[in-house]
Amino acid sequence: MSVLSDSLVLARRNLEHVRQIPEKLLDVTLQPIMFVLLFTYVFGGVIAIPDGSYREYLLGGILIQSLSFGIMGPATSIATDLQEGVVDRFRTLPMARAAYLNGHILAELGAAMIGVVVVATSGLIVGWRIHTDLPHALAGFGLVVLFAAAMQWTGTLLGLLVRSPDAAQGVVFMTMFPMTFLASTFVPLGGLSPVLRTIAAWNPISTLAAALRELFGNPTAMPADAPWPLQHAVAVAVVSCIAILAITIPLALRRFRIRTTG
Repeated sequence: MSVLSDSLVLARRNLEHVRQIPEKLLDVTLQPIMFVLLFTYVFGGVIAIPDGSYREYLLGGILIQSLSFGIMGPATSIATDLQEGVVDRFRTLPMARAAYLNGHILAELGAAMIGVVVVATSGLIVGWRIHTDLPHALAGFGLVVLFAAAMQWTGTLLGLLVRSPDAAQGVVFMTMFPMTFLASTFVPLGGLSPVLRTIAAWNPISTLAAALRELFGNPTAMPADAPWPLQHAVAVAVVSCIAILAITIPLALRRFRIRTTG
């Protein structure tokens, strides 16, 4: 109970930062809306989807892209706290040692869920709909939460590895930007050149987007010669998220002990 109570207090502390500086939520609110409107109304008229509407195809990719870039929030947040000595000050207080990381993850996951609501609402406005039954729809949003958690822990590990918040931002941009665009996030694989099609087909971002589209009953535009991960997108996506969590959580806890000991 003490760990839970302390974790909630620190989660509230992180959320208070958002209340005082609302710009912290720009990457999970205005940015996804911008992408939804940009691709829907600028590119949607020229990108053809073989088995359905581009507006419904788009939303699975936007959700995955938004959550992927969500790595930046926890990475810069914990890197800033370490650089400014905030974590060291917390260590002098009578609080559970695990509370800081727990509160950090809870607050960042809450911010990510705000982004999911914003993207889903924007999608409904422009014409996105869920065409599967309730269990599949709930499974789709469950996968969203699982992937968000995986990205939060990945971002936390990154923030513990780098030496400054600026370095964290640079690493996220240099890795996630090409990964989310060299995939079936915004365009079907059939419209890419052979080399790019091969890269995008094996990109895990494509598999995650395809899994969401399948669970929501949206068009997948799956090529006939799609590789094995895309043909079993839901199972591969779930296993991948669990594997990321199994790797990043122990590494983040170990790195946190190293950075805060001494």
